[in-house]
Amino acid sequence: MENDKVVSLLNGLLTKNYDAEKGYKEAGEKIEHSTLRSYFENQAKNRYDFGHEIKALIAKYGGEPDKGTSVAGDLHRTWIAIRDAFTDGDQAIYDECIRGEEAFSEEYAEVLNDEVIPQDVKEVVRKQKESVDKALASLRTMEDFSSK
Repeated sequence: MENDKVVSLLNGLLTKNYDAEKGYKEAGEKIEHSTLRSYFENQAKNRYDFGHEIKALIAKYGGEPDKGTSVAGDLHRTWIAIRDAFTDGDQAIYDECIRGEEAFSEEYAEVLNDEVIPQDVKEVVRKQKESVDKALASLRTMEDFSSK
C-alpha cells in the first residue's frame, strides 16, 4: 500500500515536470531577450532529465509513469498565451515562470514532508527541489534583464 502512495506522489511530480518542461520550451520560443531564452531552454532540459529520474523511481516501486501534462498546466500555458497577446510579452512570460517555480518548489516540499517517502526517493526529490530553488533564485536575479 505504501508503494502505491509513493508512486502516486512521484507521478504527481512527474506530471508537474512535464508541465514545467513544456512551459519552459514555450517561454523560450516566445521570449525575445536572449539571456532569458537560453535560460528557459536549459531549464526545459533540466525538467526533461528530472522526469527520467522520477520515471526510474516509479518503476522501482512497481508503478507505471503517467504520460502527458496536467489539465492545470495546459490551462496555465493557455493563460500565458492569452496574457502574452495583450500585455508586455517578455515581462508576462517572466512573471509566470516565477509563479510556476514558486508553486513547483512548494510541491516538492510537500512530497519531502510525506512520511511514507523512502530515503532513496527523498534524496532524488531533495536534489531536484534544490535545483528548482536555484532556478527560482536565478529567475529573481534576472528580473533586471527581463525589463530591458
